[in-house]
Amino acid sequence: MTSWLSKNRQVIARSIGSLLAVILLVILVRGESGGEIASALKNVSVVYLVTALIALLISRIFVVIRWHILLRSAGIDISFSRTAMLTFTGLFGNNFLPTTIGGDVVRLAGAMQLGYDRAICVASMVADRLIGMAGMLVTLPFGLPPILSAGGSGLQSISFGALIQKGLDFAKRTLSTFSIWLKQPLALTASFGATFGNMIFIFVSISLLINGMERHVSYWLIVGLYGLTYFITQIPISINGYGVQELSLTFLLSRFGGLSHSESLAVAVLIRALFITTSLPGAFFLPSILAAMNSREPSSN
Repeated sequence: MTSWLSKNRQVIARSIGSLLAVILLVILVRGESGGEIASALKNVSVVYLVTALIALLISRIFVVIRWHILLRSAGIDISFSRTAMLTFTGLFGNNFLPTTIGGDVVRLAGAMQLGYDRAICVASMVADRLIGMAGMLVTLPFGLPPILSAGGSGLQSISFGALIQKGLDFAKRTLSTFSIWLKQPLALTASFGATFGNMIFIFVSISLLINGMERHVSYWLIVGLYGLTYFITQIPISINGYGVQELSLTFLLSRFGGLSHSESLAVAVLIRALFITTSLPGAFFLPSILAAMNSREPSSN
């Protein structure tokens, strides 16, 4: 029993973190009028909801493009359709496997069985994550000013020590990972361009949900507040950021975006639902990947 607890302590700790976050969400919901939350959700018209879904799906396409650029520039002869299959299956894994790296494990397993070089695939996935984090770092200047201007109450609500540590870890990993792509500045620049495309459409999706409630929050403030939410959810205290993302986004939108708690919670729940929905093509692609695994058709190393 002691050995099992030792081996699974991280999963246990994150499970407890997720449970506590969900409990806090339930308390938040109960503290609000159920009718107000339902009203906020109903206020988002089908047109806005579908448009937000399309915007988020476009952002997922940019995620595919980013990894495809990294793979091709590293010498992996992979088709765009296969990159898409592996990426969406990884996104599906991120939402339904109990770790923040579950999707990467799925991507790597699929890539290896398809005959692609393991070392390059691992390096490309690490680079993919780091480029995504680097892109989100750009958003922080848009989110920090309103929090800093709020004084102590705003600062105490966010663990800046953990965020700084994340930044230091990011810098260390970056220096040791980009050896392949530093020699190919055009590919690296294109992958950063894809990351910004991904981010732009995530922010558009959130903006559409808010506008669908007939409320307005500055696009650039949404950029900054979502960037802060992203880094908060990178702190390994829950499974896939469940609960923590919703709590963080709800707090930030209500505290600094001018939305009510019920409206902020509705946006947080809806954007999570849209992320899950846009990952569902991964379940559709999974049989194709499994079939390719069984046939073991190597492409290129």
